Amino acid sequence: MNGFDLIAKCLKAEGVTWLSCFPNNPLIESAAKVGIRPIVFRQERGAINAADGYARTMRGKVPGVYASQSGPGVENSFGGIAQAWGEAVPMVFFPLGHGLKGYDVKPNFSAIKNYEHITKEALSIDRPDRITTQVQRAFHSVKHGRPGPSLVEMHGDVCGRDVPEHAMNYKPTKRFRSAPSAGDVKDAVKALLGAKRPVIWAGQGVLYADGCDEVRQLAELTQIPVITTMEGKSILPDSHPLALGSANRTAPRNVFKWLGESDVVLCVGSGLTRTTFGIDIPDGKTLIHSTVSPEDLNKDYTVDIGLIGDAKLTLEMLIEEVKASIGEKGRDKNQALHDEIAKGHADWLKEWEPLLNSTETPINPYRVINEINKVIDHKNSIVTHDAGNPRDQIMPFYKATDPAGYIGWGKTTHLGYGIPLMIGAKLADPSKFCMNFMGDLAFGHTGLDIETAVRAEVPITTVVINNYTMGGYDAYMPTAMKEFGAGNQTGEYAEVGKALGAHGIKVTDPAGIGPALEEAQRQNKEGKTCVVEIITRQDTRFSWYNDMLKPA
Repeated sequence: MNGFDLIAKCLKAEGVTWLSCFPNNPLIESAAKVGIRPIVFRQERGAINAADGYARTMRGKVPGVYASQSGPGVENSFGGIAQAWGEAVPMVFFPLGHGLKGYDVKPNFSAIKNYEHITKEALSIDRPDRITTQVQRAFHSVKHGRPGPSLVEMHGDVCGRDVPEHAMNYKPTKRFRSAPSAGDVKDAVKALLGAKRPVIWAGQGVLYADGCDEVRQLAELTQIPVITTMEGKSILPDSHPLALGSANRTAPRNVFKWLGESDVVLCVGSGLTRTTFGIDIPDGKTLIHSTVSPEDLNKDYTVDIGLIGDAKLTLEMLIEEVKASIGEKGRDKNQALHDEIAKGHADWLKEWEPLLNSTETPINPYRVINEINKVIDHKNSIVTHDAGNPRDQIMPFYKATDPAGYIGWGKTTHLGYGIPLMIGAKLADPSKFCMNFMGDLAFGHTGLDIETAVRAEVPITTVVINNYTMGGYDAYMPTAMKEFGAGNQTGEYAEVGKALGAHGIKVTDPAGIGPALEEAQRQNKEGKTCVVEIITRQDTRFSWYNDMLKPA
């Protein structure tokens, strides 16, 4: 058995069922020989993004796995791995190395040197008897602490050799969890129960820890409303009476209102990284920060109470301490609070009703979002946005119902992410209708991976809102746009979808949106990938109310 064959057996033991890859790597053949399905994408970033979407949908139980060729394959992979690092996504990257004679010779691109700052581990296999050790280290690292990618460089002149029999044993990694101290939990509950206007801020770590039920229980016991981060959207159904909404830099108005008025904020499962694609928590709050990563504490915010540990275990401890403090049933239902939240939500939707129900042509993008909400089966769907205006428009208004039914992202905003992301999500849960909502500029980045979905028989739906321009960029480069048309582009994306083997639908009338989405769902059930191109107008009105944010 050579080293590549042994690595494939290690992957099999870790529960890996498919390998995302491009274009050539000996691990591809070795994986196929042990029953791991290789799927070759049209470019490196698409392959990485699909492994990313799979890992998110699996909530980290099985990380995404990706393999690239040496040289340009490793170089071209950098952006996708950087995004997984920024978005805290667990995956293992297996690049082919230059070999022991050339891995440290300039200008050969060194995987371990160049990736060490955007991976949890950047490892190299320099001896056949170290294969299982290095693979195990990589899988252990992605299962513990802040999620993120790890790298294992495979040199052909090492992994192509036979492996000594004594070095073939591999034990799959286990996930070990930790919990905060009882004293810190008591302090946190005392602060929460004594607050006048508390709020819970729940992030992606809750999804990875399977702590969604616990967030709901804590909110209901204490009658404290909940904001989720963009990455945490779907932790609590948007219809829950204590749900305020999710916070991108755009959000429902209730999110801005409660963040501004709150005196105590419990942040759980979030790194609290400040980003231009999110809302900052105003100064002057008592901040309770629950995180699995100690380095997140006092990183961007000064923390009053730190709770270091797994989000689910932490929430369970908070729930038990609340019950010990105020009784098993918790607080009585706060009808005035529920009414305030419901009224705030209704008033906000009324403000946006003219756009959500617009009959104008070209079609308003908010009308498209409203039709999506009306037509799709939320409980049996996984939806994501793409970068830019599509993210800022859909994220506040899409009605998430079940955990991982919406994949939110945006700390790094690579255009085109949504297509391969949904391919990965569909591979993780084939029973779901998987749809990405993107702009025409984004389609240009990864549109050819529609062919990957067709070829791999992974039926997804891509909704392209085509306004023939880079949305909002005329505000930043007015002369370039007016005089030279910089940023404008053309294309027939439904026709591109057809040419790639997908079912293509073009919509120009608002009345055609619903039927097109229904047709897309039928096509997906029949195993056909679908591209729905909707001709829209540019609309740069967004749901942000920054004037409501204020220090406590």
